[in-house]
Amino acid sequence: MGLATTLRNLRKKESPDIQRSLFGEILDWMLAPLLFVWPISIAFTHYFANSVASFPYDQSLREHVAAISRQISFVDGRPQLALPGLAQAFLRSDEIDNVYFHLLDRDGRLITGDRELAAPKNSAEWWKSEHHEVLFRDDEYRGQTLRVAYLYLFEAGAPPEQGVLIEVGETTEKRSQLANKIIASVILPQFVIIPLAVVLVWFGLSQGLRPLTRLRDRIEARREADLSPIALRRVPEELRPLTEAFNSMLGRMQQNVAAQRRFIADAAHQMRTPLTGLKTQAQLAMRETDPEELRHALRQILIGADRASHLVDQLLALARAEASGHSQQPLLALDLDKLLRDVVETWVVQALEKGIDLGYEPAGDVPILGNAFLLREMINNLLDNALRYTPAGGRVTARVVAQGDFALLEIEDSGTGISDEESQKVFDRFYRVDGTDSEGSGLGLAIVREIAEVHQAAASLRPNSRSATAGEVPGCVARIVFPVHRPLPRSLIPEPVQTGFA
Repeated sequence: MGLATTLRNLRKKESPDIQRSLFGEILDWMLAPLLFVWPISIAFTHYFANSVASFPYDQSLREHVAAISRQISFVDGRPQLALPGLAQAFLRSDEIDNVYFHLLDRDGRLITGDRELAAPKNSAEWWKSEHHEVLFRDDEYRGQTLRVAYLYLFEAGAPPEQGVLIEVGETTEKRSQLANKIIASVILPQFVIIPLAVVLVWFGLSQGLRPLTRLRDRIEARREADLSPIALRRVPEELRPLTEAFNSMLGRMQQNVAAQRRFIADAAHQMRTPLTGLKTQAQLAMRETDPEELRHALRQILIGADRASHLVDQLLALARAEASGHSQQPLLALDLDKLLRDVVETWVVQALEKGIDLGYEPAGDVPILGNAFLLREMINNLLDNALRYTPAGGRVTARVVAQGDFALLEIEDSGTGISDEESQKVFDRFYRVDGTDSEGSGLGLAIVREIAEVHQAAASLRPNSRSATAGEVPGCVARIVFPVHRPLPRSLIPEPVQTGFA
């Protein structure tokens, strides 16, 4: 079980929807591998400690075997050991371990030494060839674990069958004690180093996460209405993308709040005038006793109510256009020419009442990506603006023109025209051209611009150069340039994958 799981089990049970602290997660993932590697480290330490502890004692056994081999001579092919008793006693002298030795001939008969000390299991194979190196094996003798060094010694020029086996065995108590000392010298300091490492990791994480804490404190210290971006100074590189994303979100929120404030300010400012007019007309109507004057006052109240209703509709349309731009609603494929024709048909009756020739020039299928509701609102405002500033007997023409990768929506009129200077201002809110007696809220073209921006289109209003060339009243041309939507050919659309399941 890893440290992360252990710590979670020791903590108070929490809801699965609650995310633990980043500090705790990093600490867990740093310490869990440490606790996983520690037992492996102990196992490797034990193995290498035994190897290191065995090396010097193996060297001592090898020297014993070499010393005995130097005391062996062959007489008539038979080995003779010239080892005095004092030398044998010195060989066996050890304060901790017991040392045993013996010499065996080819048939396993004891020449001298300890009879019970077993011969190597593969000795039959070794007698077939000459070997001049000391070998080692682990064995048991009288219930004790032995480390045995042995050597097959042969007379020069004699067959291997006339050789002698020399074996010296030693119990492993000194080796175990030395290995335990090595293990203790390595493992015991770890019980101090590992807690110290945990403390240092804890301290290092605390210091490393201080920029995150400072960033949190900076955010918490802000006023509720403060939507300004967070300064990227002293922000760590790892937190910079998060901070930039947060700043982007603050920017969008700031735009939404600014749009709401503009809407509230515009609505309060623009509604004050018609409501004041309605109140004044109502007060005058209450004082009138002449039926004709009373009807006139009521007619003025009705006109004022229509103006207020139109202004409310314009303000709501502007708010919807701004909200659509900020929310990044998906746009769908539609035919701009068909949409224009449908909207123009709804204005025919109003154009006839004003004595204006309203025309539509078909263009065929012109696909774009758009929001049909917002586009209808935009075309309605363009037609309303054109009919409002075109005198009786004039004409208004609506068309869509496809030009390569762009689609041009044009509303052309034969009205009073506009100067180049004013054409740059008419898309501002509540701006109205000087010298016109037409009534309006000054929001129509502002709505057109907002909806055009939602569709990544460009809106413009220019004098009608074609009418000026023909000697007619110049009028204006309102133009919206859309990017054309070109769907992928069927050959490039991947086929659905058949999974074989119903």
